[in-house]
Amino acid sequence: MKKILITGGAGFVGSSLALQLKSDHPTSEVICLDNLRRSGSALNLPRLKKAGIKFMHGDIRIPGDIKAAGFFDLMVECSAEPSALAGFDGSPDYLLSTNLTGTMHCLEACRRNKAALIFLSTSRVYPWQDIRELNYVETATRLEIKKLQQSSGVSFAGIDESFPLHGARTLYGATKLASELLIMEYADMYGLKAVINRCGVLTGPWQMGKVDQGFMVLWVASHIFHRKLSYIGFGGSGKQLRDLLHVRDLYSLLRLQLDNLNTHTGKVYNVGGGAAMSISLMELTELVREITSIDIPISSVEETRPGDIPWYISDTHAVEAATGWKASITPREIVVEIYDWLNKNSDQLQHIL
Repeated sequence: MKKILITGGAGFVGSSLALQLKSDHPTSEVICLDNLRRSGSALNLPRLKKAGIKFMHGDIRIPGDIKAAGFFDLMVECSAEPSALAGFDGSPDYLLSTNLTGTMHCLEACRRNKAALIFLSTSRVYPWQDIRELNYVETATRLEIKKLQQSSGVSFAGIDESFPLHGARTLYGATKLASELLIMEYADMYGLKAVINRCGVLTGPWQMGKVDQGFMVLWVASHIFHRKLSYIGFGGSGKQLRDLLHVRDLYSLLRLQLDNLNTHTGKVYNVGGGAAMSISLMELTELVREITSIDIPISSVEETRPGDIPWYISDTHAVEAATGWKASITPREIVVEIYDWLNKNSDQLQHIL
């Protein structure tokens, strides 16, 4: 592909994918479009420039900003307001205009250019109340799923693509699901080549972690910089569980999908680390303490916030069967890599993290 446009290209995921795409396709032009709204995004600009990647300051809410990028063969859509808490404490205007209106503008740009689309969706499209009501067993360090469940689409392997979609999923999840539906219509009506990846917890260096997005970096950074941490919700025990997906593992999947785009067009895949790459907050705390030799107090907040879920593991059988891909980077390797990155860049990251 001669020209690749990455929206949200100065963010954690967008910049990481851009750097890897440029490395693998040095003769292709890679453009990163970003409004730099997220704190810390500007730190990626020197990295992009050094790699020969063009940066454009723009916003997908403004059609002209996308048009200014000119013709492109492929769009990797990474731009989003990614917080599941967005809208609970104020207006959802930015969330809706970015994740819905912005998606429409991106789709129109792809239609005009007859370009392919890789769309990064989210596991938050699955209703939070249904996930809360699954049958769990509590162990010493985590919540685990029981064998017998009343819901379909869930097993020891996690939640698969057949999990019921009826119910509230937070405004963030709703905007991403609505975007998926729009993509499917464009694929059918205009022949758009598009793949949808419902990503779990993405992580790795250069993520500007916050309490509502990027908890792996947040946990390590809080230990290094001696910031306050809390186990929030579900009794305040820290036993809520997620599977982890390093951004390099995501890129390895995208390469496979791009190599055989016709096969994957119109498909929706759950993409995550799976059960083998899962960790609870309590387990993460012990892992971070072991690797950093730093111990900080962690408080407990028993009250559960709206939209929060106690457990989520991505069942990746469908994407594995279709591509042969499987996540390979472990939670321990992720923590070590984040720890090294924070130590090497502590001066510029401390005021952000």
